[in-house]
Amino acid sequence: MGDYDDDTAFLGQSGPYFWTTFFLLNVVFVSTGFNGLYIVFVGAAPKHHCLIPDVNLTEEWRDAIIPFTIVDGEEVQSQCSRYKIDVVRNLSAQGYIPGREVNLTTLEQEGCLDGWNYSKEIYQSTIVTEWDLVCDNQWKVPFASSSLFVGYLIGSLVSGQLSDRFGRKKVVFMSLGVQCLSVLLQSFSHSWRMFCIMYLWVGASQISLYISAFVLGTEVLSKTMRVLFTTLGAFLFYCIGYMTLPWIAYGIREWRTLVAVLSTTSLINFPLWWFIPESPRWLMTQGRVKEAEAIVREAASKNKVQAPPVIFKESEELPLFKTYTMLDILKSKNLRCITLMCLLLWMAINIGYFGLSLNTSNLSGNPFVNCFLSATTEVPAYIVSTWLLKTCPRRVLLSLFLIIGGGVLLLIQFIPDTLHNVALALEMTGKFGFTMAFSIVYIYTAEIYPTVLRNIGMGMCSSAARVGSITAPYVIFLGTYNKVLPYILMGSLTIASSVVNLFLPETLHKDLPETVEQMQKCQGLCSGPKEEEMHNKCSNS
Repeated sequence: MGDYDDDTAFLGQSGPYFWTTFFLLNVVFVSTGFNGLYIVFVGAAPKHHCLIPDVNLTEEWRDAIIPFTIVDGEEVQSQCSRYKIDVVRNLSAQGYIPGREVNLTTLEQEGCLDGWNYSKEIYQSTIVTEWDLVCDNQWKVPFASSSLFVGYLIGSLVSGQLSDRFGRKKVVFMSLGVQCLSVLLQSFSHSWRMFCIMYLWVGASQISLYISAFVLGTEVLSKTMRVLFTTLGAFLFYCIGYMTLPWIAYGIREWRTLVAVLSTTSLINFPLWWFIPESPRWLMTQGRVKEAEAIVREAASKNKVQAPPVIFKESEELPLFKTYTMLDILKSKNLRCITLMCLLLWMAINIGYFGLSLNTSNLSGNPFVNCFLSATTEVPAYIVSTWLLKTCPRRVLLSLFLIIGGGVLLLIQFIPDTLHNVALALEMTGKFGFTMAFSIVYIYTAEIYPTVLRNIGMGMCSSAARVGSITAPYVIFLGTYNKVLPYILMGSLTIASSVVNLFLPETLHKDLPETVEQMQKCQGLCSGPKEEEMHNKCSNS
C-alpha cells in the first residue's frame, strides 16, 4: 500500500467528518476524568476518636476520657486511644473529678476497642468510616489508591496488544463496558479487599480506554486535527470530567451512592458506537482494504468532496527493517544514560502530579472547592504548554516548570497554619507546574528517541510513570506522621529531576531521528570515544 496521508489527501485537513470525529472521541475522555480520582472523596478520613460505649460515666469523665496529644505543635484529641474504660468507670463511680482530683497523665490508656466515632460534618460515609481504615489500618487507604495505578500499569501493557489484534474501536468500547461494570460492582463491595480488586479493574479499563481512544484519534484525524487532538483536546476533555467530579461528590456524600452514580457516566458513550469509525489504517494492516475504503468514502461524502475511483494505490513492497527490543537500549552508553534520565523524569513528574491530586482532601478548607481548583489549574497549563511548545526549547521549558513545581512544594512548609489561602495558592501553583511538565515530557521524550526505538522508549517511560503514580499515595501517607514530609520529598525529587533534565539533548527544530545513529548525544559524559566517532561519521554522511 502507498502512504495513507497521501492517498487520503483529497479529504482536506478539516471538515464536518473530522470535526465530528474529533468531538465524539474527546467526549469519551470525560468519563476518565470522572472515574480517575474519586478516591479523593471515597477514601477521605473524617475527624474521628474512640467510640465511648454506653456505660455509667459522669459528663466530666465522658468529656475527659479521650486523651489529648500534640500534632504539628497543636493539641488535639487522640484518634487512636482512650483511657481504660474500667479504670475511668471506677473513678467516676467514686465521685473523683478529672483534672482536679485525678492527674489524667497517670492513667493507663488502651486502643479503640469498641470502634470509632466519625464526624459527619462533611461526609455521610466513606470506605474509611465503613471499614474503620484508621490507626493500625490506616495504610489500607493508600494501598487502595495504589491498586488503581497498578491497574494503569497492567492496562497500559495489555491494551496495545488488544487493539492491534481486535481493532481500536472495539477496544475503546470494550474498555468502556469494563469500566462501567467494575465501578458499579465496586459500589457493592462487601470488604476492603473487594474494593481494591475492583479498583484495579477500574484502572486497567480506564487507561486502556484512554490509550485506545488516543491512538484511534491519531490514526483517523487529519494531520492538522491530529496535532490539536493530541496536544489539547484529550487533556481538556479529561479536565472537564475532573472538574465536574467534586460537584457530584458535593451533592452525594455517601460513598456507595456516589460510586454507583459515577458508573453511569460511561453509559452515555455507548450510542457513539454508531458514529465513531474504526481506524482505516488498522483495517489496511489487517488486509481489510474494502472496509477501509468504505470508511474513507463516507468521510468524503460528509466533507462534500469527490473521492477518486481508486483510493488506496498499490506500491512496491516495503523493505524489511531490523526489529529492536529493550535489550538494544542497553547496548549503547548514550541510550542507557538518556533512558535512565527519562525514567527519573517521568517518575518524579507522576509522583508530584498524582501526589498533589490525591492530597486535595487533606488541605485546609473545603475539600470540594480544593479539588475543583486543582482540576481547574490544569486547563490553562495545557493551553499554555501547547502554545509554548511551538517556539520554546523543550529542555529549558521542562526544567523551568519542574523548578516551579518543586520549589513551591519546598516553600509550603514555611507558610504558617493561619495563612490557609496562601498555602492553597502555592499548592495550586505547584499543580500548574507539574501539569505543564506532564504535557511537555510526552512530546519531548518522543522527539528524543529514534523511530526504531520510539515505541519501546515511550513504553519504558510509561512504566516508570506508573511506578511513580503507585508510589504517590504512600508519599502522601507520610503526612500522617509529619505534614511537611511529603512536600520535602516531592520537592527535592522534582528539583533533582530538573537538574538531570539539563543533560538531555535539545530537540526544538531538529528532525526526528529515524535510526539509533541519528540520535543526539546527551549533554554529559554518556558517550564514549567510539560512539562519538560513529556520531560524527553519521553527521558528515
